[in-house]
Amino acid sequence: MISIELSKRFKKIVREAGREEEVSAALRLVLEGFGRPHAHTGLAIRKLGRHLYECRTGLAWRLIFMAHKGVLTFDFAGDHDEAQNYLRNKRQ
Repeated sequence: MISIELSKRFKKIVREAGREEEVSAALRLVLEGFGRPHAHTGLAIRKLGRHLYECRTGLAWRLIFMAHKGVLTFDFAGDHDEAQNYLRNKRQ
């Protein structure tokens, strides 16, 4: 069984952007499909690095999360440029 955790940063970004419904729907799909590689393509789940993934809620918005045994921790949400900046800072 996989569970989902949301960081304070993630919750704040989603709330301020007013995308709660969109993100909630994407989280349900990720929860149902994560770990099933053939479903990843349809969910737009992409591996970015060791334990680090992204999925899209639409064409313009990305959710970044870490996968560890039994838990997916969503830490960031934003457009392409914001996601790239987050990833750049995370790797430093």
